[in-house]
Amino acid sequence: MSEHKDRVVLAYSGGLDTSVAIGWIGEQTGREVVTVAVDVGQGGEDLEVIRQRALDCGAVEAYVADARDEFAENYCMPALKANALYEGEYPLVSALSRPVIARHLVRAAREFGATTVAHGCTGKGNDQVRFEVAITSMAPDMDCISPVRDLALTRDVAIDYAEQHNLPIETTKHNPFSIDQNVWGRAIETGFLEDLWNAPTKDVYVYTDDPTYPPLPDEVVIAFEHGVPVAIDGKRVTPLEAIQELNRRAGAQGVGRIDMVEDRLVGIKSREIYEAPGAIALIEAHRALESVTLERLQRRYKRRMEQAWSELVYEAQWYSPLKRSMDAFIEDTQTYVSGEIRMVLHGGRVMVNGRRAESGLYDFNLATYETGDTFDQSSSRGFIEIYGMQAKLAAARDVRMGEAVGF
Repeated sequence: MSEHKDRVVLAYSGGLDTSVAIGWIGEQTGREVVTVAVDVGQGGEDLEVIRQRALDCGAVEAYVADARDEFAENYCMPALKANALYEGEYPLVSALSRPVIARHLVRAAREFGATTVAHGCTGKGNDQVRFEVAITSMAPDMDCISPVRDLALTRDVAIDYAEQHNLPIETTKHNPFSIDQNVWGRAIETGFLEDLWNAPTKDVYVYTDDPTYPPLPDEVVIAFEHGVPVAIDGKRVTPLEAIQELNRRAGAQGVGRIDMVEDRLVGIKSREIYEAPGAIALIEAHRALESVTLERLQRRYKRRMEQAWSELVYEAQWYSPLKRSMDAFIEDTQTYVSGEIRMVLHGGRVMVNGRRAESGLYDFNLATYETGDTFDQSSSRGFIEIYGMQAKLAAARDVRMGEAVGF
């Protein structure tokens, strides 16, 4: 590999801003630009079209990667095992994709001899932190820059630059929203949504249909092995296929629409609209299976861990030592999370109505109130006496010390 100290690797989407950034970085820094386009299931243009556009806009090399299976298996599945929902709602759509994109940025930088990585994030969002922390966690010797944040590449400047240089990119189309999407979901912000009183309009949504007038209920059976979906309605699927199929079926029922004000890492609150039909359906099914297969204290502690895991990933700590340790715990909890969940998708809701697991801890003979009950009810009296002893002693002390108890 030849050494090129004057190269910058740019995360490239194929859109206006990153297309202009190729020449802009060259002019502002004097360096050649290598672009990196990563497919994480966002749809849109073919990777080869994007690659050719990068070269036409002045890139010296254009790296493309189909990372859909990698993203689904190595990033979405850990999030599913963790039932990851930031602030109890957001399934980490963008936060999950940044580490895998960063991994390919670092790989390309090593391959093409670059020591600086560039991304298109602004200075107000979470993604600048996610990209740069992920990059330096894998490659502490690399520098990071943002054309928007560090090199004054505003949108009006980008349009003027593209027109002056006749770049092969559309400059007149204006989308009022900032949108990020991948196979795990879709994130929409800015525009009129910044007024918290404004309700989302129908054109905001793409992954989900209006749940107000849904089609007939859709019953689906999802089979899991060690916390990973492996079959839908008896048909074997890969993690990517499972997400795609449930995006389609749950999306048709309007499942997975989220409208929230979240706390950004950089210290501001932001109104976000999310669509994640497949993610929400899978998390509901996975939770239902864990209710059958996890031991009580293990499940209780895991719920606390899930919140912490979600916060770590949201806050750019995918490659941190703490998350690595949490991953080990969560993976251990999935040992017996195998079985089937039946659920109905309808009108924006996911309703689990069947659970089956050979490795489950549910014992019909212990749970039943009918003939055949094997639970020894005479044991309960002594259990209650011991279980309530501390509270009883404390109450007796309160009475002895003249304190009123319970009234």
